[in-house]
Amino acid sequence: MTHEQRRFTAEKSFALASSLFPLEEWIPHGEGIFIAKSRLAGGHKEQAILNREIDDVKILTNRGSVAYFLPEDEKKGGKIMICVDTVIDGELVELKTFSGNRNTLGWAFKKGFKQGLAVRQDHPEIPIPTNSVFIRLQSDFTVESVKGKIAGELKNRPENGFFICYFEHIGELHTWSFEELRSIIGKKNTRPPD
Repeated sequence: MTHEQRRFTAEKSFALASSLFPLEEWIPHGEGIFIAKSRLAGGHKEQAILNREIDDVKILTNRGSVAYFLPEDEKKGGKIMICVDTVIDGELVELKTFSGNRNTLGWAFKKGFKQGLAVRQDHPEIPIPTNSVFIRLQSDFTVESVKGKIAGELKNRPENGFFICYFEHIGELHTWSFEELRSIIGKKNTRPPD
């Protein structure tokens, strides 16, 4: 990624994070990482989760991405508004670290996917065209096995976005659009995103 591309993605990320949380202050935390100041105020458990998520995001920021860690779930009008972990390169991205079997991989993806949808639905005033899921995979599944499983999870979901997977056991990062994954099972995106 060129310096100009990184600056552009940084601007897109800041714009979306600030639209979602206009009163938040963003604290730099190393190259390409910014953290909501309110997120730094959590207890030991919250800080341990944040530190793990920062390690996950460094897989992407070391390749030129820019990430903004969003505040935890917020309350608005007495209702808890679900949030995702980050905005990365101008996209909502929920982070998951996973080890387990293929069924629980599907469950982890679905949970992250639904969190992104909830943010989009809770903020109709903000144009958020996609939401994505990043999984740091610690199980030793093959790339094709993971692609097939996630394609199945997207079977009846017309939304656009990306599935980003870091295969820990082979040290490889793969990114697929939801459209590309749906095409594996012959299901094309026939409706525009919500």
